[in-house]
Amino acid sequence: MSTTVFRCLLLSLAIIHGSSYAASAHEHEQLNLVQQQLDTIERLATQAEAASTAEPDDRYRFDYPRLTQDIQRIRHGVQGYLSPSRAQPRDSTELVGDYRLDTQSVEPPP
Repeated sequence: MSTTVFRCLLLSLAIIHGSSYAASAHEHEQLNLVQQQLDTIERLATQAEAASTAEPDDRYRFDYPRLTQDIQRIRHGVQGYLSPSRAQPRDSTELVGDYRLDTQSVEPPP
């Protein structure tokens, strides 16, 4: 299930990049589609998390909360582009991208 989530996320990012030179109306339509796809990806991730059979003694597990944060960050960026309140500097924080948790460590994820 998580490979499906990643493929959808990558497709969404490709659409954002590929539509950056498109006409305004077409770009708006494509970015609205990206927003819908992000909703689908988030729903799939929630279903995958609910269906996950991680055992307490598993060394690694998928970090669903971090994926959800990244999806929200992408959604916020697209929405900010579609409906800017005014010109502001971009937030330079990057996506984490590493969704594997070492369940043996006692340190919380950053």
